[in-house]
Amino acid sequence: MSSMDLPADTPRPRSRTARETAKARPATPLITWVTLALMTTSSVASLRAAPTMAVYGLACVFLYLVPAVVFLLPTALVSAELASGWPGGVYRWVSEGLSKPLGFLAVWCQFAMTIFYYPSLLAFVASTISYVIDPALASNGVYTAIVIMVLYWTGVWVSSRGTKALAGLSSWGLIIGTLVPGVVLVVLGMVFLGQGNASAAPMSASHLMPAWTGLASLVLIVNNFLSYSGMEMNAVHVSSLKNPAKEYPKSMFLAMGLVLLIFILPALAISWVVPADQLSLTAGVMQAFDAFFGHFHVGWLTPIAAVMLVAAALGGMLTWLAGPSKGLLEISRSEGYLPPYLQKLNKNGIQQNILVTQGVVTTVIALMYALIPNVSNVYWIFSTITTQVYLIVYLLMFVAAMRLRKLQPDHPRGYRVPALPLLCTVGLLASMAALVIGFVPPSQFGNGSVWAYVGVIAGGLIILGLLVPYAFLKLRKPSWRTQNADAPAAAGQGGGAA
Repeated sequence: MSSMDLPADTPRPRSRTARETAKARPATPLITWVTLALMTTSSVASLRAAPTMAVYGLACVFLYLVPAVVFLLPTALVSAELASGWPGGVYRWVSEGLSKPLGFLAVWCQFAMTIFYYPSLLAFVASTISYVIDPALASNGVYTAIVIMVLYWTGVWVSSRGTKALAGLSSWGLIIGTLVPGVVLVVLGMVFLGQGNASAAPMSASHLMPAWTGLASLVLIVNNFLSYSGMEMNAVHVSSLKNPAKEYPKSMFLAMGLVLLIFILPALAISWVVPADQLSLTAGVMQAFDAFFGHFHVGWLTPIAAVMLVAAALGGMLTWLAGPSKGLLEISRSEGYLPPYLQKLNKNGIQQNILVTQGVVTTVIALMYALIPNVSNVYWIFSTITTQVYLIVYLLMFVAAMRLRKLQPDHPRGYRVPALPLLCTVGLLASMAALVIGFVPPSQFGNGSVWAYVGVIAGGLIILGLLVPYAFLKLRKPSWRTQNADAPAAAGQGGGAA
């Protein structure tokens, strides 16, 4: 019987040190802390959010640093302790620390956030493709909705066939669609400024802080929380380090530095060449490439850059499409959280019914791009709802971590977080503040209805994040359990969606 199968009240020996725990573990392939940092960077970093922060020029440095300190760091370190002591992901962490129903809520929200994430990701893809066809399409809602639906359903068809080759797309996506375009963007920007061209956004020290426009200014920081989500996914690799207690913190600090560079420098480069009042939240990256390539008389490179960004985004979507839903499926089969229809697998062992049901909802959401005139506004709304739903996972995780340290202090852990209560408190307060502030419209919605904005965000959060899982818990029947509840399930590591 493995430690995963032991009841919570089983007597255990004294707490072991990280070195003793490492010796007691079965032999597993070791990885270096640098390798883990690069793995974490590849799962978190992306150019997709760069235009959102480029609007604020030099102030984007501050807007990225604050959530990194109060959210990214606590999430990375706390999830490392949980993963090194309780394999199985966020469902097991919350189930053991709080309760099984709350564990289901956590894994449900980890899955549900993708329902809004994929439309926003594919809206970015649609705007990028438009630069190969006709840049004017980037602001066309009908075109965006059609692209979202076609690409999503194509992804479902590909994923349902169980293509194993998709597993390697995430690492290539980091190189092809993030690192190379990001470096090119920054280098072109530096050469552009070096030639004496004026920056579109002021770069003086007085612009280091964002202009205060009331609570709407704080929404910018909240939107960046989702940019850092997914750090808990790589915490499962903490046991593969030679000396987790010393190497994991080094790995996370390196990853945080790399992620900040990938987020901040391209955002600055975009702000140097595209005026804020002309910047599209979905097509901003391509606007910058188009401007730089036009300035240097190599406009023929614009379609190539678009293809690289599209290939990486689609690769990421296909790689992650079945991940969170698989975790939800495995937990539901052992605990009976979903009806048998949603638990059925196709001949390739893929949870096709869940993907199709998710696709129907995604299609309805995609139609909003056709119905709401401003594509950037829709993109922001979906990004905010995604953040709100995912924040529930982190609220539960931080509370569970504190309770597990109190209820099971002697449980073997490969890594113990220094000052865990303090880190959990910081992360918990930051997540709660982000949840509340997320209901405040950002400054670019100044002319719209505040209550309409609040209603859409609240509706998405309450219906998808709370009412739907509550309904499943209330309606579930013993017959919904289709697998032995004691069977191990690797749920909750579907990962973040950056």
